[in-house]
Amino acid sequence: MWERRHRILALKHAVPAAGSDFAQSSRIIQETVVRLAGVGAQVQAEFAFGKTGLSVSLPDGRDYTLVESRSAGPLADAAAAIADALDHPIGSPSLTSLAAGKRTAAISVCDITRPAPNSVTLPPLLERLHAAGIPVEGVTILIATGLHRGATAAEMRSIVGADIAARYRVVNHDAKAFVEHQPLGSTRRGTPVYIDKRFLQADLHITLGFIEQHLMLGFSGGRKLIAPGLAAQETIKVIHSPRFMREPMATEGEMERNPLHAELLEIARMARHDFILDVTLTQQRQISGVFAGHPVQAHAAGVDFLRSTSLSPLSGLADAVITSSAGHPLDLTFYQTAKGITAAQHVVKPGGRILLLGACSEGVGSPEYAAKLRNFTGYEAYLREIGSADVVVDQWQLEKLALVGLQNELFFYTPGVRADDLGALGSRYFSVLDAAVSRLLDGLPAAARILLIPEGPYTFARVSETELTGAPA
Repeated sequence: MWERRHRILALKHAVPAAGSDFAQSSRIIQETVVRLAGVGAQVQAEFAFGKTGLSVSLPDGRDYTLVESRSAGPLADAAAAIADALDHPIGSPSLTSLAAGKRTAAISVCDITRPAPNSVTLPPLLERLHAAGIPVEGVTILIATGLHRGATAAEMRSIVGADIAARYRVVNHDAKAFVEHQPLGSTRRGTPVYIDKRFLQADLHITLGFIEQHLMLGFSGGRKLIAPGLAAQETIKVIHSPRFMREPMATEGEMERNPLHAELLEIARMARHDFILDVTLTQQRQISGVFAGHPVQAHAAGVDFLRSTSLSPLSGLADAVITSSAGHPLDLTFYQTAKGITAAQHVVKPGGRILLLGACSEGVGSPEYAAKLRNFTGYEAYLREIGSADVVVDQWQLEKLALVGLQNELFFYTPGVRADDLGALGSRYFSVLDAAVSRLLDGLPAAARILLIPEGPYTFARVSETELTGAPA
């Protein structure tokens, strides 16, 4: 796991202490936006990248703004907070009460691409299920892979903890195994709903997740652990079709007006989503908030908390952005790196530039995505190609990237892939970091504002509407 360090930009010979740029108020740690202009010295910045991080050297004479993530501080006693949340949930009877009289429970958990603290949240949840009379053999833990690959045995131990992996039935969801899903009809918008039978056949349906901004859903957690997490590809393809992907409100940080959010809530209701246990995390992946109970009310409370504690306000849009895919595990594949790009679109000027840093140690992604990427000829051509064609697995991530590419210049430092893997994007690929930085900066005015976002999609940054419109406060 990449460990977050104090990443205040260092102007050699003249640097304030890293801690001095942090303001603390109660449990909220507000990490300031630090604005520095390099003069006569090289500027260094540390970015989340793979498991170890990446040091980026930047030339002097530029206006750099470091946009640090914000979060609530870690809970003093996370175990006590989880216990209290399970016993006094939001909008729901306690978990023990819900489980009373039931013999089986299904629990959906995040896959290896998400740093959800399942090994911390699962034990007290399981303890309450057993106290209510549900035996160990009555519990099934499903890894909500969506269309991602299944977890290996070692990854299962990492996801749920070695003790739980050894004692309980822990299984991968497989979206392509149609016979393993049960049809539930269609949503009001016409999406056919097929959900993993092993989840539906249980008496009690629970999801465990964590809440962060999400490039399509606004925020992760809650309903996402059912669809796409446990849905068949026949459902996943529809909710990731151009119909939803091109909705302006299907974007980071937007939930109330997001039609995809509404669609997934309806699917979750059809699957009889009974109870959630979601958390928010600090940059060090410690638990900062716990939200358990009614799947809609508890999730909404978590989102409200995240918004109030994580927003990094900016004074204006940037000419260029250097960002990351938030390091391991989110930058395992090029497929996932789109999240760094789409998050940056909210803080860069139309026509501005974005450089994405991602390790991509597992390469491009699924075979379907790899084929789409190899044959990619350009943003407009790709969007036309998929606009009315049958949906292909994972086309949506490249669609989201293309939508940003229509508005901004994109560049990639992703050493785990090759230029030949990226189709037309190969001309914007760099195998040498310094060359990528030089290309981003080439031709920019001396006064250009350059944002540095070390944790990419984990940084919830926005320019206020007042700043965007120029209206008086």
